[in-house]
Amino acid sequence: MIARAGGVARVLLIDDHPLVRAAVRQAISGSDIEVVGDAGDCAEALELSESLAPDLILLDLDLPGRSGLEFLREIRPRLPDTRIVVLTVSGADRDLVEAIRLGAAGYLTKDITGDRLRNQVRAALRGEIPLPGPIAAAAINDLAREAETRSDTADPLETLTVREREVLELIAAGDTDRAAAAKLGISARTVEAHVGSILRRVGASNRAEAALRYRRSVRQHADPAGNPPA
Repeated sequence: MIARAGGVARVLLIDDHPLVRAAVRQAISGSDIEVVGDAGDCAEALELSESLAPDLILLDLDLPGRSGLEFLREIRPRLPDTRIVVLTVSGADRDLVEAIRLGAAGYLTKDITGDRLRNQVRAALRGEIPLPGPIAAAAINDLAREAETRSDTADPLETLTVREREVLELIAAGDTDRAAAAKLGISARTVEAHVGSILRRVGASNRAEAALRYRRSVRQHADPAGNPPA
């Protein structure tokens, strides 16, 4: 099990309902699991996640303001070692597929019992991927079909998130991490994390190569024939 000194895993709860957070806290707390904090919206969740760096986050998708999926997209590059398990009322295949695509380490629905939730949290901390049986097969099939139909020649820049494209655009324009962070209203460390994710996604060895690919892509989209602008 992933855990800090003393063998206790640290968990953060993110849900906009205080009663749900209280019930989940009671259900999963034990000698090997400590709930170190909870948040009711995306902004608070981002702040606590970075300050606490928990071993696992239990995340509701239905949050006020920005959704849980947006939180997942934002926090995943910042906390690559934290496992994030969705705990939501939605059993829709599209939500499960998108959550897994964005880096969720599991997906559970709120009709789960307290005992099963505790066991699934422990399983996630061991590196397993908890998924609800009835929708897991359909979601896996959707992901497989998507992989089969994706063109090998597709532009890898299309796989970037909105924020990653914003970062890459600024880097390609010559901005430093600090300058890009100031323009986007995020920390320089977060920009660095996004750059690392960008390099992995596009298969670039450094920032200069990623920036060059971005500029080429912009030109090609402006002129499908690839001709330089007049």
